[in-house]
Amino acid sequence: MTSKAICKAITVALALALATQAHAAEKKYGTGASDTEIKLGQTSPFSGAASAYSVIAKTQAAYFKMINDQGGVNGRKINLITLDDGYSPPKTVEQTRKLVEQEEVAAILNPLGTPTGLAVRKYLNDKKVPQLFVGAGATLWGGYQHYPWSIGFQPSYQAETAVYAKYVLTNKPDAKIALFYQNDDAGKDYGNGFKKGLGVENTAKMVVAETTYESTDPTVDSQIVKLKASGANVLFMHAIPKQAAQAIKKIGEIGWKPDMFFLAATSTSVSSVLKPAGFEYSKDIISSYSLKDPNDPQWKADPDVIAWQDFMKKYFPEGNLQDQLIVYGYVVAEATVQVLKQCGDDLTHENIMKQAANLDIALPILLPGIKVKTSPTDYFPVEAMRLQKFNGETWQLFGDTIGND
Repeated sequence: MTSKAICKAITVALALALATQAHAAEKKYGTGASDTEIKLGQTSPFSGAASAYSVIAKTQAAYFKMINDQGGVNGRKINLITLDDGYSPPKTVEQTRKLVEQEEVAAILNPLGTPTGLAVRKYLNDKKVPQLFVGAGATLWGGYQHYPWSIGFQPSYQAETAVYAKYVLTNKPDAKIALFYQNDDAGKDYGNGFKKGLGVENTAKMVVAETTYESTDPTVDSQIVKLKASGANVLFMHAIPKQAAQAIKKIGEIGWKPDMFFLAATSTSVSSVLKPAGFEYSKDIISSYSLKDPNDPQWKADPDVIAWQDFMKKYFPEGNLQDQLIVYGYVVAEATVQVLKQCGDDLTHENIMKQAANLDIALPILLPGIKVKTSPTDYFPVEAMRLQKFNGETWQLFGDTIGND
């Protein structure tokens, strides 16, 4: 080989080496990520009083299987590890530590619940592990100043109840209001949000009864009887599915017919709440929603809803098509894939959180005009909604989109 050829070969080899090094340098991995995998952790109540919510985690596992079958995200498969916490904060702490310290996940995804999420918020922020899209709407999940590694997903409970309060003030200004909610940070946020929406003066003259329940209560009958006795003709209720169904059924059985009955958006599932309660007792309940309901006839020919139905047939055939919690789980999974796509080859904890706080996308199953939008100073990805009323068979949207997207 001539000296010229040798020089050329060396030049080519050096160029290849430099290109390889540059390519390797472009990739950045934190714990839980590699060339082939992105490992996500999650806690969900597969047991206990809130077990109806576990369908969210099952939906997300099915969605990620679909994504993996399509080649994954940027060539990497999503590995979702979900552990049962029974909706018990001490158990959430135990399971979250296992996910972080033993499984070494890249992020904790959509953990269910405010009391459970709060139990591990400081731990995850101290560890700088993303607490991504917490499955709760307590206002505190927007607290980016003090907890920059924790971000919510759905509209805040106070934003939601402000919509209900405004509706009451507009349509029934002489209302006698009863408030019923779970005795924890989520429930108190709901109750305070409704009163904040009414204003101090209106709260003083309009709220005639207020009571709570514990998530472990076997029944809420006594609270419902007490609220009826107050003479209230407008009711707002926040409850997890089990107690929500119990309460709606009891209200119907004792013949209490509030002129307006508002149900928190966290318990609007037809299959796990309204059907067990009885459709005859659930008729005319008002709530709010940000997603397309596949059971609403207006979306029958919608390509995004058809795609959801195809997903259900192939990847989650055992799922109940009337369960709105499945639609929620599907949307959160879509948003998660978007975050991971934006991360590219930088899958450090820091970049995962950076991209979660840099979203601006209209996901297919969201209602028209509603987007997933975040910024470093806005940790509420979905902030708009529409009111809906149950007609005895399905939810029907009414009114305009409300929110600040």
